[in-house]
Amino acid sequence: MDYKEYDVFVIGSGVSGRYVARTCAKAGLNVAIADNREYGGTCANRGCDPKKIVMGPTEALEMAENLNKKGISKLPKLDWKTNQKFKRKFTDKVPAGTENELKDLGVDLYHQSPEFIDKNTLSVEGKTIIAKKIVIATGQVPRELTMEGAHFLKTSTDFLKLNKMPKSMTFIGAGYVGLECAHMAARYGCKVTLIERSKSALDAFDPDLVSKLISVSEKIGIRFIFNSEVLSIEKLNKNYRVNYVDHGKNESIKTRMVFNTAGRVPAIGELLLEKGEVASSSKGISVNRYLQNTKNKDVYACGDVSDHSVPLTPLSGIEAKVVAENIIHGNRKEINVPSVPSTVFTLPNLASIGLSEEAAKKRYNNVIVNHEIITDWYNIKRSNEKAYGYKVLINERTNEIVGAHILGPYAAETINLFAMAINLKLTTMDLKNMIFTYPSWSNDIKSMV
Repeated sequence: MDYKEYDVFVIGSGVSGRYVARTCAKAGLNVAIADNREYGGTCANRGCDPKKIVMGPTEALEMAENLNKKGISKLPKLDWKTNQKFKRKFTDKVPAGTENELKDLGVDLYHQSPEFIDKNTLSVEGKTIIAKKIVIATGQVPRELTMEGAHFLKTSTDFLKLNKMPKSMTFIGAGYVGLECAHMAARYGCKVTLIERSKSALDAFDPDLVSKLISVSEKIGIRFIFNSEVLSIEKLNKNYRVNYVDHGKNESIKTRMVFNTAGRVPAIGELLLEKGEVASSSKGISVNRYLQNTKNKDVYACGDVSDHSVPLTPLSGIEAKVVAENIIHGNRKEINVPSVPSTVFTLPNLASIGLSEEAAKKRYNNVIVNHEIITDWYNIKRSNEKAYGYKVLINERTNEIVGAHILGPYAAETINLFAMAINLKLTTMDLKNMIFTYPSWSNDIKSMV
């Protein structure tokens, strides 16, 4: 039987996968990589990066609306088609650019999802591959929904590639993907509804700040339907009918498009992991402190598909460095992840790092909770923002910050200062004694602690 042999075979070409492939190839190893979608991964092609480009004009509109008749005399109009054309200047070049970079390093490229045959053998594109080390970096995919008519559902990938904005759309799931898409769509003139089975949105974020964000979202025309279960989706002439149960009562809504934003799961369904004796769970590929599979020691995992990971691009890069070094030099580097900030890119942003209030009170005997929805600080008054709030958690014994949560403009930037404070174990006085530019949003953090 014909077969090819490699030192390293990487599955997935996103941030973590291509880093491992690139680094191992530069170290002189014989490397191959496979992806069943366009090369470059979710973040660059259909996630973080294009999302921010689509969001850009909505930020300009938001600022103009806030300052209307306060220096702004005419509001801008958003143009979805023009913005999509601008976005493609970034996304269109990613796949070819990624492939060319890898080819130049001598990496063999495959365009299919491999399947395990045994612990070190894969089948891909009709070829049999034997690899000394296999790296799984396949990321995550939308959680599959199984109600009747689920095949009509679109995803966030489809949203970011829409040729034009429809008159209405409905999102099933009020997590960060649903909220971000809803905020963008509403400001581009779409009538938006979110249906969520739980009692609120964004269950990974501070509930008090989430409540305020929901209130702001409703004021821009977003409708929330909580504690509801979608039963089926029907295709009509121009619309779809979404049938759901709301507090025990059957209801329905007509909408031009329906999106599955019910969360994401590890992309491992096509790999036939059991044949490769690769341990996994619903959280992803099971790994030890070296990001090596707990059962098949010739398999490593990094990025969102690892059960060690949280789905954030910067963490994928950290994990990839660990995996690459351990493959090249033997297991000598353990994963050690700092506190990682995360942001929901709604307007206003909702950002978080460290412990939640509930977790902090469980871990420490005495926790100081600084919490306020701000109405009278200079920055919010000068920019006429719709919402600004924070919750900072402090270990009373050490005066160190253990958690920070911000709702407001530029919270995605401000949270990074709290990331440094938490990871460097700074006290509240350390922060208060620093000199920041004034009047800046960053300077406000000294009043939060």
